[in-house]
Amino acid sequence: MARTRDESSPLFAGNAAGTLRLIVYLALAMVLMVLDQRNGWLWRLRYAASAVVEPVYRLAGLPAVGIRTMSVAFADRQLLTEQNQRLREDLLLANAKLNRMAAVAEQNHRLKELLDTQHSLDLNVQLARVIGVDLGAYRYQLTLNLGARDGVRQGQPVIDAHGVMGQVKEVLPTTAVVMLITDPAHAIPVVIERTGLRTVAYGSRDGDELELPTIPLAADVRTGDKLLTSGLGGRFPPGFPVGEVDAVAPAATGMFLVARAKPAADIDRSEDVLLLHDQAEPDGPPAPITPMGPPDSLAPAASVAAPPSAAGVRR
Repeated sequence: MARTRDESSPLFAGNAAGTLRLIVYLALAMVLMVLDQRNGWLWRLRYAASAVVEPVYRLAGLPAVGIRTMSVAFADRQLLTEQNQRLREDLLLANAKLNRMAAVAEQNHRLKELLDTQHSLDLNVQLARVIGVDLGAYRYQLTLNLGARDGVRQGQPVIDAHGVMGQVKEVLPTTAVVMLITDPAHAIPVVIERTGLRTVAYGSRDGDELELPTIPLAADVRTGDKLLTSGLGGRFPPGFPVGEVDAVAPAATGMFLVARAKPAADIDRSEDVLLLHDQAEPDGPPAPITPMGPPDSLAPAASVAAPPSAAGVRR
C-alpha cells in the first residue's frame, strides 16, 4: 500500500531529531569500521558467532547427510553382497574341480595298480567296470559292464589290484553278475602262506569277512597270517591273495578252530576289476637253456706246443 504524503520514515524525518539520529548512526558506523580495521573486533565477534551458529548448520544438514550416508551404505552393501556371492560361486566351483581332480587321480592310481598286477604276473586278463552293487540280505554281488558279447564266461575269477574279489555267477549279453567271496554261498580253497595249511574260506553272513570253520585244533594259525588261493578245484589259479586272519578261536563243538579273515581285495571300494582268462599251457618240451659264458671272441686262444729240437735231444 502506498504511503500518503504526510506519512514519512522516522529515520529520514524532516525534523532536526531525525537528522541528528542519522548523523549519530553514521558516526557509529565509521567508528566500528575504524576499530574493525585496526583491532579486528568484528572478526572476533563473527568468529564467536560462528561457533554458536555452526551446530545449527550441522543440525540443518543432518537429513541430507543421513540420506547420502544411507545411499552409500546401501550401495556398498549391495556391492559387497554381489562380490560375496561371486566369491562363493568361485569357491564352490574350485572345490568341485578339486574334488573331481582328486577322484580322477584316485581312479588313475587304481588303474595303474591293476595294470601293474597284470604286467607283474603276466596274466591274460580283461578290464571291466563295476556298474552295480547288490548288497541285499545274505547276498553280496556286483554287476560288471561286460557280458557274453565280450567273451565273459560263467565261473570266471574276478580280482582287483589287491586280491581275489569273487567269480562270475551269471552272464548276460552285455553285463555279468559277480558273486563276492564274502557272500555266504561262496567258498574258495585257500592255503595259509606261513605254514602251507590248506583249508576252505567261506563268506560270512555280515558280508564283510571270511570264515574258516574247519581248521584242525593242532594247526598253527595266528592272527596276521596271509591267505592265498591254493589252486585246488581248478577255478582260482594258485598264489592270489585272499585275505588276512584277524581272529582265531575254538569252535563251539570243540572239534575245530574257527578263524575269521579280512578280504585282501577292496570289496566295497573297487570300481575297476580284472577278469581272469584261462592261462595258455606251453606246447611241447621247454626250450633248451642258452649256454652261458663269455663270447668266443673273448675266449683265450689255445696254445700250440712246439716240437722238441734235435739239438735238445740227449743221446
